[in-house]
Amino acid sequence: MAATSATGTEPERKTIRVWDPIVRLVHWGVVIAFFTAYLTGDELPGLHTWAGYTVAVLVVVRLAWGVVGTRHARFASFVRGPAAVLGYLRGLLSGKAERHLGHNPAGAAMIVALLISLAGTAGTGMALLAVEKGEGPLAGIIAVDAPGAATDSEAGRSVYEDDDHDEHEEHGEYGESEAGEVIEGLHSTFVYLTLVLVGLHVIGVIASSLAHGENLVRAMITGRKSS
Repeated sequence: MAATSATGTEPERKTIRVWDPIVRLVHWGVVIAFFTAYLTGDELPGLHTWAGYTVAVLVVVRLAWGVVGTRHARFASFVRGPAAVLGYLRGLLSGKAERHLGHNPAGAAMIVALLISLAGTAGTGMALLAVEKGEGPLAGIIAVDAPGAATDSEAGRSVYEDDDHDEHEEHGEYGESEAGEVIEGLHSTFVYLTLVLVGLHVIGVIASSLAHGENLVRAMITGRKSS
């Protein structure tokens, strides 16, 4: 039992700096950018696109910082194997989970899953932009003919067969639409996967906060946890 002060109140617990500013800024920046992109969608395409770019940049920054960053930011310091993750989850359910100053094994696995899903979301979003509008950083890599554009052979045939030209033109548009639909499906899959992971992450943060008697949300804001 913790000792009490002369006033009869429990003294404040000593804290230590755990999360550096880059970890915290990336964390909350991704939250804001992802949900901005999710809520704007087709209504505000410009804002949606730039929010997606922001997510992509923040993911790259976090990946780099996970290699060269501070102690508790580096993946090598907190990423563990499946056995450690399952062991922590079992301990959480039984009320005997080991407290970790940095990320616990389950939280670490969630971070990796979220980074992969966010990268997939941003990557397929940029691919979709390249296919549909010929814009963005992937426009020079993913090339699709403009709607209605005919090939040289189709143009030659159209001199003699107007009906065939129209048919090939429609087929060209369908081909582009089909490619766009595939990428759009992948993009939507990553978006909803990310939403599911975010929901699980929130549940995990609440469960760990209750199990260890600390506010993990506040810790990600201040950067400090009980020592």
